[in-house]
Formats: sequence, structure tokens, C-alpha cells
Amino acid sequence: MDIKSLRLFQHLASTLHFSKTAQAMFVSPPTLTRVITRLEQECKAPLFVRNKRSVELTTQGRYLLEFANKTLSEYAELMQSIKAQDDALTGKLSLFCSVTASQSYLPAMLDKLRQQYPLVDVQLETGDHTLAVSKVIDRQADVSLAIHTPEFPAHLAFSFIDIVPLVLIVPKTMNIERWQDMPWNDINVVMPARGPSKRIVHHWFAENNIRPRVYAQVSGNEAIVSMVALNLGVGFVPTIVLENSVVKNKVRTFTVPNIEPYQLGVCYLKEREQEPLIRSLTQTLVGKFA
Repeated sequence: MDIKSLRLFQHLASTLHFSKTAQAMFVSPPTLTRVITRLEQECKAPLFVRNKRSVELTTQGRYLLEFANKTLSEYAELMQSIKAQDDALTGKLSLFCSVTASQSYLPAMLDKLRQQYPLVDVQLETGDHTLAVSKVIDRQADVSLAIHTPEFPAHLAFSFIDIVPLVLIVPKTMNIERWQDMPWNDINVVMPARGPSKRIVHHWFAENNIRPRVYAQVSGNEAIVSMVALNLGVGFVPTIVLENSVVKNKVRTFTVPNIEPYQLGVCYLKEREQEPLIRSLTQTLVGKFA
């Protein structure tokens, strides 16, 4: 039972999907199957229940997962201790965040990180904020700036950074003074197609007994701002997105009651939280806004 086998088993236990784990861990599906079969032979017990539709951990598999988590965490600490330098923390860390977050939060965060750990090389990737969690799970990023949701994966750690309110935006050409005066039956609404905004906005409309007349469902909060600025409807967006938009002067904002804000934070795999680079980065990023 070696470290590589335990890592493959640990990842498979989180995805419960052989193809996804094989791709993420850079092994072939037959190789992954052989590793799991060998572990089952060593444990003298089945670790997964497999059929054509699903993969599930057995009771014995959960016992091995506890052992794997502890062993790999201790192994990571050992290797970091062996490699640690007396004078400075060094290494590479990959960080994923949305374009808006990179404009609003990262400059101050990375400036502080550079001052404290000048030899740490941070590799930044930006993209759709809905990808933040999957980037960490698939090990395409060490750390992500993400939005916490009720279905946030249990095997990810989340360190809170900031509360980001959502506001209602309307075209400046619309003659509305209060959000209560919105003629919902006669106006188009641009809705989010996915991500945390989709759940929040749908819930707000339901709580207020409003059936929106959906004009379009779009991916990306920036696209919602652009469509509202073009007088194609109204919509809800996070304040940081609006603040960084080049068309913000073409819309008006209204603060509406009882709409859930974003909880922005740093997420990473719990199994890696004791790694010095992960710990140093997250403490620095979170500490900036504490």
C-alpha cells in the first residue's frame, strides 16, 4: 500500500467516478482499476460498490478513506518539513478566480503576499466564477476564490473573506423611483443561467410572489450588466461586478430587501490544509480582509 495508490483511492472516493479520477490524476482507466483491485486484495474487502450507473464507498472503503486522509496529510507535512528552507518559504501555487475578483480583491491580496513571501510564485488563472470549486476538486488549481453555497462540497475547506451584496439594476431610461413600483408583468428580466446567482434570484422572486417575464438566461454577471445597459431588461448582479463594469453609468441600482448576498472566500482541499504553502497563502489572503 503505497502513497500513490492511496492518493488515487482518495481522489476516487471524492469523485466516485473512475473516468474523472483517471483524467484528473493522469493515469489510464485500466491502471486506476488495477490499483483499486490491488488495494481491495490487500484489505481483503471490497472498497467500492460498482454498477453501470453509480460507484459508492463500502463501509470498509470509508475506513480506508480515514486512514488515507490521515496518512497523506502526515506524509505531506513530512515532505514539506524535509524541503523547508530556514530563510524563506518557496514554491509554486496556482490560484483561480473570476475576472471581477482579480480586479477587486487580488491586487491588495497579492501585494501583501509578495511582501511576506517574495519567493512564492503564484500562478493566476481567471475565468467564470462557477468553475472555482471544480478547479480545486480536479486539482487544476491549488486555491480558488469561490462563492459559498448550501451544496458546497464537504471535502473542501472554505475561509471567509467578504460579504458581497446583490443589487437590482435597471436601464437609466426606465422611469422608476422605487423597486416596489417595478411593473414586473410588463418588463423583461435577464436571469442568470447558472452559478450561485441563479438559486438566489429565483428564491427572491418566489419569496416575493413574483413570476418574472424572462427575456434571457445568460452565463456571467458581466453579461447581465451589459444587457440591462442595452435596455433589454432588468436583472440582479453583485455590487463588485457593477463597480468594475464599463457600462455602469448606463444603469440605475436599487437595494431590495431580503436578497441573499454572496459569501466570498478561499477554498482548497481539506486534505491539503496543513501544507505550508497552502496555509501561508490562505492566511495571508483571508487576513487581508479580516
